Amino acid sequence: MGRRRDLFYLYAARAARGFGDGFAAILLPAYLSELGFDFFQIGVVTAAALLGSALITLAIGFLSPHYHQRTLLIVCAALMIVTGVGLPSVRGFAFVVLVVFIGTINPTTGDIGYHVPLEQASLAQRVSDDDRTRIFARYSLIGALAIAVGALAAGAPDVLTSFGLSRIDAVRVMFYLYAALGVAAAVLYTRLPAAAEREAVNRDGAALGRSRRTVYKLAALFSLDSFAGGFTVQSLLALWLFKRFDLSLATASVFFFWSNLLSALSYPMAARLSKRFGLVNTMVFTHLPASICLILAAFSSDLFIVFGLLLVRAVLSQMDVPTRNSYVMAVVTPAERTAAASFTAVPRSLASAASPPLSGMLLATAYSGAPLVISAVLKIVYDVVLLVSFRRQRPPEERKAHRSPAAKED
Repeated sequence: MGRRRDLFYLYAARAARGFGDGFAAILLPAYLSELGFDFFQIGVVTAAALLGSALITLAIGFLSPHYHQRTLLIVCAALMIVTGVGLPSVRGFAFVVLVVFIGTINPTTGDIGYHVPLEQASLAQRVSDDDRTRIFARYSLIGALAIAVGALAAGAPDVLTSFGLSRIDAVRVMFYLYAALGVAAAVLYTRLPAAAEREAVNRDGAALGRSRRTVYKLAALFSLDSFAGGFTVQSLLALWLFKRFDLSLATASVFFFWSNLLSALSYPMAARLSKRFGLVNTMVFTHLPASICLILAAFSSDLFIVFGLLLVRAVLSQMDVPTRNSYVMAVVTPAERTAAASFTAVPRSLASAASPPLSGMLLATAYSGAPLVISAVLKIVYDVVLLVSFRRQRPPEERKAHRSPAAKED
């Protein structure tokens, strides 16, 4: 019963953060424009948010052996409060950069941020190996749905202006709501019992012990995958559709709503597939057809065929999220879980920020589908290398499930 209650608190905190991320990512550039920032300055602020998130996530990985997860989670929630209060309170460019650098604003709406490795390690600690992937799938589903609802809430300032507020003040109200969500998350984290969060610690106090080599190999591979994904982030994929098919904004919004919804609903499917086929196989053999769909879409001139291919890709391409997170937790010791989650998340964040500028330049060329093809080819390389490198390194629950009858009798 206690573990179930702890899972509820972690799920609820993820939902609160996701809802805030959903509207904050959309409102941040709008707010900065209202302050008079130009496109370059807004780009710098966005980069500062991504860089700050990556560096603080890395720091958490090093601090994790010395502090309880609950303590670090509460500190992260406090930084969320600081972000929500600080952004509406400062106007100077340097101060805004500082706030987003140390804060929790997530400009991508993806599952990054320094709460994530701590929550993942806490989840893994509270469930059995057999339930871990299913729990991670539920965690990812809750976050994705909360982000989708939060994105809808980004239209609230237009409603607030009808009550006499200026547009900039209406956006500030939303940032105060973001701070309130941070308070809610902090309260939920404090409900996690101290007794349930005791962790084993490596004898030398190091963040990573015997699993260091495995974690570094996974981090390198995940970075390749994220670099490839950066060529086709949602905003750039929308830009490609606008350029190639002269797509209207209304049509694009409907398409991406269904795309995001299908991606979210694929998480529970991933948990079921991994039970039958294994975590690595599920990651690889759902990714490969998704990449093929992306290549076919790049060469198609029919909008409806492109929509169909991209929707199929949406169903398949995100199934590796809960399975990937579960696999990382499975192949390291309990003492290394927070650090492993951090050290695999940071390179992904940095790599995904490197490719969008290259994609933007390619979109301006005669063959605008080049970013889609490059993304797909790099992802196929990632899948093949992952399969070759880690197919035999099974998590404990898979080794138990595949044990031979003779071994069971012994």
